[in-house]
Amino acid sequence: MPKSDIEIAREATMKPIAEVGAEKLGIPADALLQYGPHKAKVDMEYLQSLEGNPDGKLILVTAVTPTPAGEGKTTTTVGLGDGLNKIGKKAMICIREPSLGPCFGMKGGAAGGGYAQVVPMEDINLHFTGDFHAIGIAHNLLAALIDNHIYWGHEPAIDNRRVAFKRVVDMNDRALRQITNSLGGVANGFPREDGFDIVVASEIMAIFCLSNNLKDLTDRIGKMIIGQNRQRESIYARDVKGPGPMSVLLKEAIAPNLVQTLENNPAFIHGGPFANIAHGCNSVIATKSALKLADYVVTEAGFGADLGAEKFFDIKCRKAGLKPAAAVIVATVRALKMHGGVAKDELGTENVEAVKKGCGNLLRHIENMKKFGVPVTVSINNFITDTDAELNAVKEAAESQGVKAFIATHWADGSAGTAALAEHVVELADSGQADFKPLYPDEMPLFQKIETIAKEIYRAEEVTADSKIRNQLKDWEAAGFGNFPVCMAKTQYSFSTDPNLKNAPTGHSVALREVRLSAGAEFIVALTGEIMTMPGLPKVPSANNIYLNDQGQIEGLF
Repeated sequence: MPKSDIEIAREATMKPIAEVGAEKLGIPADALLQYGPHKAKVDMEYLQSLEGNPDGKLILVTAVTPTPAGEGKTTTTVGLGDGLNKIGKKAMICIREPSLGPCFGMKGGAAGGGYAQVVPMEDINLHFTGDFHAIGIAHNLLAALIDNHIYWGHEPAIDNRRVAFKRVVDMNDRALRQITNSLGGVANGFPREDGFDIVVASEIMAIFCLSNNLKDLTDRIGKMIIGQNRQRESIYARDVKGPGPMSVLLKEAIAPNLVQTLENNPAFIHGGPFANIAHGCNSVIATKSALKLADYVVTEAGFGADLGAEKFFDIKCRKAGLKPAAAVIVATVRALKMHGGVAKDELGTENVEAVKKGCGNLLRHIENMKKFGVPVTVSINNFITDTDAELNAVKEAAESQGVKAFIATHWADGSAGTAALAEHVVELADSGQADFKPLYPDEMPLFQKIETIAKEIYRAEEVTADSKIRNQLKDWEAAGFGNFPVCMAKTQYSFSTDPNLKNAPTGHSVALREVRLSAGAEFIVALTGEIMTMPGLPKVPSANNIYLNDQGQIEGLF
């Protein structure tokens, strides 16, 4: 029986993180704030001293539309980073921090898998360096300041009925989606409807990951709209004196976290917004710092390329001035079979026709990536049940679009399983082919931006929205927010807003349910379908299988 991810991680021979930083990246020991021997934050002043260094090449790892069969995007990101180091390149990876909610829910952790993991795996998947706790408590401090402001009747007066800022907790808890607060009498304030989001859906998280430094973070927090007065004029976080104390809580968290892969290669793990309800990328600070420290930086964006990659390009790269040099689309035979109509319990049986049919999904993502002017390759994450005929079908489909596909065995073989992929990625990144451009210009009207994403990326026939939503978008344009990019909140399981519509549907309709202004993060959120900002636990959560064994070791994490 193969070893579990946690068993493999537990057997790893980790180097002191100061040694990894010095040997691989040239970071002096006094620039590291260590959290034990194997994880550290990198001093912000030291990172600022690197601004004159040339930038390395930025490589995005994205994927086909997710299925229950699994794709292995983070595993591939780690494996490719190790592969680049194996072929003699100075490379590192940048990924997001896992949220506790999915760890104890259904998705599991986000530290890779098999022999392509970041370690210490248990720490990374649980409390890590406390960043999410800091973000959550900073968010809830602002929530407390808002209710305190209302309680004491401070100016500017906030209309108790128009508070637009929920609380957060880093756990899947459907019971908190909608609550009533301040019950119990006059001493407890004015009762009102409230609710909780998960921390990774917080605008503070988005701001944290899009800020360039602590001052930028503080300024953005001040711009957050937290509600309205009775004249329906906006009230900002700065009006309740939020930015100062919140930035104090975040001053340590904003420094990127340095850890290592199983092969002792460097990795930044920092920030973690969801990709179906936020922009789904690690922090700008970590990415920009990595580009100053390494010649090749491999990063990922959450879920399929229609969500994560689109937001990486249209939000993160646009706002941070990043120029990606290449993109890797991760696919599995199993996932493509599901897109081809095969049930999950039948994936172990060869079905070449289903693979060919499901490749429509892969080809759609390849076409979409080319629209951003970034050269693409495909990594086929290999499973033991894959047959040569099925693998060849995927290769042939990719090659029909002028794209090379590589069978990657990093889960079982570590860097040796991605060496060929790494060589090709270097070839693409160094070729000068990249001519990156966002999908739409800043000055395009907001509703037209939504339509452009829906039609160009999702292949929808139309976008529908009632007059209230359309008027809200026009009001935001009039108020000076029209140049913001759009962050689509959509199911990750389909190009459409129907999670059951697999493969590469066309002619569907995207109905806007709600739009939200994230004035601090500087994007507009467009909610579609049944996407929720507070997930619930499944019928049998992963938490049921997580425990400490007799030796005090954690079991059940994956």
